[in-house]
Amino acid sequence: QVQLAESGGGLLQPGASLRLTCAASGRAFSTYNMAWFRQAPGKDREFVAAIMWSGGSTTYADSVKGRFTISRDNAKNTVYLQMNSLKLEDTAAYYCAAAAPAWAGIPTHDYQYDYWGQGTQVTVSS
Repeated sequence: QVQLAESGGGLLQPGASLRLTCAASGRAFSTYNMAWFRQAPGKDREFVAAIMWSGGSTTYADSVKGRFTISRDNAKNTVYLQMNSLKLEDTAAYYCAAAAPAWAGIPTHDYQYDYWGQGTQVTVSS
């Protein structure tokens, strides 16, 4: 069982940077692949970034590649999403998710994730 809690959202201008944090409970955190998803009003939830349990491999949605960086600190049971050069279209609720290591590679679909946080709002506005 893993419980997730996101923090760090806010209201920012285009071009700004922000770091989201996902704090996880549970002793098995280091065995879970972790990801960030987001959902904008009126849109489906979409994959943003994911990191393998070891931290040795990451993958990103094309829309954030080169701007966002996912990382994890297994000693602190924490996952981060560093977001740079924010755009208006990055506005969404951001969710942290955990997937048991049952999938080959890094899962990127929401149905592959077992646990979800409550989300944190990121609003980019000029």
